[in-house]
Amino acid sequence: MKIFFSESKPEYKSYTFNYGIYCIKEDNRELTSIYEKGFLPYSGNTQLTSEVFYLARSLRVDLPRFDDTSENRRVNRKIEPLDITFEVLEKEQLLQEDDAFQLFCEKYIASRIGEAMTPERLQYILEFTCGTHIFRFTQGGEVVGYVLAVISPEIVHYWFSFFDLELMRSHSLGKWMMWSVIRWAKDQGKQSVYLGTVYGDKALYKVRDHKGLAFFDGHHWNTDMELLKSWCKTDIDRDATDRFKLADDPNAYIEKF
Repeated sequence: MKIFFSESKPEYKSYTFNYGIYCIKEDNRELTSIYEKGFLPYSGNTQLTSEVFYLARSLRVDLPRFDDTSENRRVNRKIEPLDITFEVLEKEQLLQEDDAFQLFCEKYIASRIGEAMTPERLQYILEFTCGTHIFRFTQGGEVVGYVLAVISPEIVHYWFSFFDLELMRSHSLGKWMMWSVIRWAKDQGKQSVYLGTVYGDKALYKVRDHKGLAFFDGHHWNTDMELLKSWCKTDIDRDATDRFKLADDPNAYIEKF
């Protein structure tokens, strides 16, 4: 892998000169290491020919510490009578065999995501070699959801998910699919499941629903979920100054490194 820094907007009054931190994947054998360093795949520019990852506050489930929560069990009890099953297919196999996949995803995107996910961007994402597998969820032979995932011998990244819009109105299908992937990964002996970024109040559902969580705080994987919640609740209101400068005791902040 290759890591590079890209200068971001300066805030001279506080001597804060931020850099975006990126990683270029050179081989899929690097995936576990890339994710462990806090990087996630970047798909915001469809003209890039390299698979670029960005450093961010991401969330993962450390599977040795994972166990079902009361919310997991509640959602599963409600879904269980629907008799939904899933299979894990290599991405290339599913794209060749499943003619309904593209239309299903485009329908979901039009309703739930909008202009942020164009058909061109979806196609670009599907061409990433790091996206190795797709979970296909079915009920009575009919597809009710897909999850595009990154799978290595050690980790799983729950990357993009697409749901049946009608079923979502009556059941917590998204929660159940995420829990199902985490449970599958634990049963497969994986180390971690990565759940993407965790910024702002809207991301807190990931924190509430699962045990065994850790977030990347810029230095290491931090298990302090109360700290994470406080950060998420103040993300929108805080200025560009970094957390070292905002610390009540900056000396104590430095000592942890």
